[in-house]
Amino acid sequence: MANETFGFVLSAYSWTYAALQLPMGVLLDRFGVRLIGCLSALVWSIASFAGGAATSVTGFIASRLLLGIGEAPTFPASSKATGAWFPRQERSLATAMFDGASKFASAIGVPLIGIVLIKLGWRMSFAVTGLISFLYFVAFYFVYREPKDDPKLSQEEWDYIRAGGAQQHREPGTGESPSLLSLMGHPKVLGLVLGFFAYNYCFYLFLTWLPSYFSRSLKIDLLHSVLYTSIPWLFATFTDFLVGGWLVDFLVRRGYPESRVRKSILIGGTTLGLAVGGVAFAQTAWTAVFWLSISLGGLAAAAPVGWSIPSLIAPRNCVGKVGGILNFGNQIAAVVAPIATGYFAGPTNSFGRAFGAAALILAIGICGYVFLLGTVEQIPEPYKRGA
Repeated sequence: MANETFGFVLSAYSWTYAALQLPMGVLLDRFGVRLIGCLSALVWSIASFAGGAATSVTGFIASRLLLGIGEAPTFPASSKATGAWFPRQERSLATAMFDGASKFASAIGVPLIGIVLIKLGWRMSFAVTGLISFLYFVAFYFVYREPKDDPKLSQEEWDYIRAGGAQQHREPGTGESPSLLSLMGHPKVLGLVLGFFAYNYCFYLFLTWLPSYFSRSLKIDLLHSVLYTSIPWLFATFTDFLVGGWLVDFLVRRGYPESRVRKSILIGGTTLGLAVGGVAFAQTAWTAVFWLSISLGGLAAAAPVGWSIPSLIAPRNCVGKVGGILNFGNQIAAVVAPIATGYFAGPTNSFGRAFGAAALILAIGICGYVFLLGTVEQIPEPYKRGA
């Protein structure tokens, strides 16, 4: 399959994922994380099995579109759940738990699924992911509750998270919610979306194309390609938890200005992501792994901070909306990155232009953080009952 065609197949999942981000934000604010999360996990399990059963390229693309529908609420729901369950001073580490898990899943999943693919065939690799997804659905159904509905949550814990600024689902007495349109036009939201667009462009470049880069450009066999691919993801898991999670919460608890801490990690980590440009000049696998690890490690450190910001800046009852807006921009990047990379690589498998373009997009994203996001604080609520 040509690189250009392969890029379209890789991006198909993100078409429906992106299209549903804004409505999913509204649905999450209306119905809550538990109901939407359960439906989401069930659909993506079905989609994974459907991918393994596909008998044509069209059928496979259809399964990827269904997967995008199933996974669309995942990150907005995780951001909303974090905002509901954790006070501000603990939110970065909590966010790093779900964001770092996605990096760790890539670190172990790429080689493990790669081995299943090589030994048992590609259909079985999809069957395995479908089974794992179904087990997650079962676990989520029996474990997750909204804080107000959890019988195991003590009054002391409830008071603690409320005092720490946790936003609960459908809080009364807060006036009319700002519309999606008004939130999309707010500079803070625009700056966050621009910066995270750049982050997710690189994330999906790495997620979808790294094994192909190692095998097609550096001429490494498929098994070693997936093993090389796992190293930057393992390093990213480490920086995600340690820097973007633990360090941010530690500094905030020690009394350092919260906004300055979060923005420093957000901008500093994204700046380290510019190391992706160094991959364009790599001649060996280990040189490429070095630059990729620096880039992905920096971006991973910034990611939990970015994902914690919707719950910190959103007006009440709007965390799902802001998270949906953020992930809508993310998934536009997820659609563009695989396709653009396929065209950049072309028939000669020259990935240098793809990595250079990623560095340029990151520079634009950094400008969004610096000039538009501003102080990390809640957007004022202009809509009050009786006003």
